[in-house]
Amino acid sequence: MKQFLFYGLFLFVAVTAQAQHSYKDSLDLFLENYVKDHQVVTGADKQYFRFFPVDETYRVTARFRKEENSPWTAFPTSSGKTKQYRIYGWLEFKLHGSDQKLAVYQSQFLLQQKEYSDYLFLPFKDATNGKDSYQTGRYLDLKTSDIKEGTVVLDFNKAYNPYCAYVSTGYSCPVPPKENHLKIAVNAGEKQFAREH
Repeated sequence: MKQFLFYGLFLFVAVTAQAQHSYKDSLDLFLENYVKDHQVVTGADKQYFRFFPVDETYRVTARFRKEENSPWTAFPTSSGKTKQYRIYGWLEFKLHGSDQKLAVYQSQFLLQQKEYSDYLFLPFKDATNGKDSYQTGRYLDLKTSDIKEGTVVLDFNKAYNPYCAYVSTGYSCPVPPKENHLKIAVNAGEKQFAREH
């Protein structure tokens, strides 16, 4: 009996360790592909990408609440131009024991394109901006199909910089609105690019 219990405990620990290892491996591969396939940063400049260490505590399940009849709003961008977005819904979650809330947006432009019609946009700021991460904020991408039974998995390890973090001109990067300014530090995802532009 003791031998059986010991084996069961060993198997549980081994499976748990493998699951955690697999998560880190999958994120490492995700970040590796992100750098390799980046459309703006090319060649030797890829060496200047920086990321926080992968931390599974920044992968959280959020409750989703749909925003009904949300009007289209002009979003300010880095270039001074505006882009039309509307609040698709709200995400409520706990991060390191603290209650958080973020709006997730839908793009009017992408909604008209069949291949991107399910695309959702989550721009945010946090206490790392201007220090460890890009000063204007970072983004997460979601799809409507990611919403399952009123919940969404948010993985801040996949938070990335807008193109404006690498080049000064040529892009109009949406600026995260006030409702998406987190007071806490999100020490996950992409850091400040290590070369000035």
